[in-house]
Amino acid sequence: MIPLASQGALLGLSAAAQPGPFQAYLVARSLRAGARRALPLVFAPLLSDPPVIATVLLVLTQVPPWVLRGLHLLGGAIVMWLGAAALREALGGAPVRATGEGHEARGLLRATLVNLTNPNAWISWSVIGGPILVAAWRRAPSQAIAFTVAFYALLVGGNAALVVLAARAAAAGPRLARGLGILSGAALIAFGVWQIVLGVSGA
Repeated sequence: MIPLASQGALLGLSAAAQPGPFQAYLVARSLRAGARRALPLVFAPLLSDPPVIATVLLVLTQVPPWVLRGLHLLGGAIVMWLGAAALREALGGAPVRATGEGHEARGLLRATLVNLTNPNAWISWSVIGGPILVAAWRRAPSQAIAFTVAFYALLVGGNAALVVLAARAAAAGPRLARGLGILSGAALIAFGVWQIVLGVSGA
């Protein structure tokens, strides 16, 4: 059996590498504000995940369907709003690293909202992370701690690498930065639309 720390590391790296609204928002912020101001946002899961994990564990790792449906609708609206803002900035030709988007506290709040209303996080902790964490805690609390630390170390590290890569791509030239900005904004809108569709259909 793979040690729990290794399981946590693999799951964390997988979560960081999986395209989603949070990753698209990190790219958009990095393109607009630069790596230095976008890097603090990679810690948003440390703020958004505790209530997710607590809720999942309290309901015995089963998230009620109405919760996921509401998250789809709310999360979709938030992500679409952020995507529209990113597109407006990219198409408007505003200079990269504009000071209006440089408030770290505001960016961290938005990143936390994106992650908190992302149904994938709830599903992941319900189906995979929650059961592993509960079983590990029953065997030995130290194993559960090792799993959690490894998971977030790779999740945060992977997202930080994404931010740095996006910032370096933006530094290659304004045309490339604008193209990536449009792409990340469009991706956010697409993720938002898809979440709303899933929420309305009850999938």
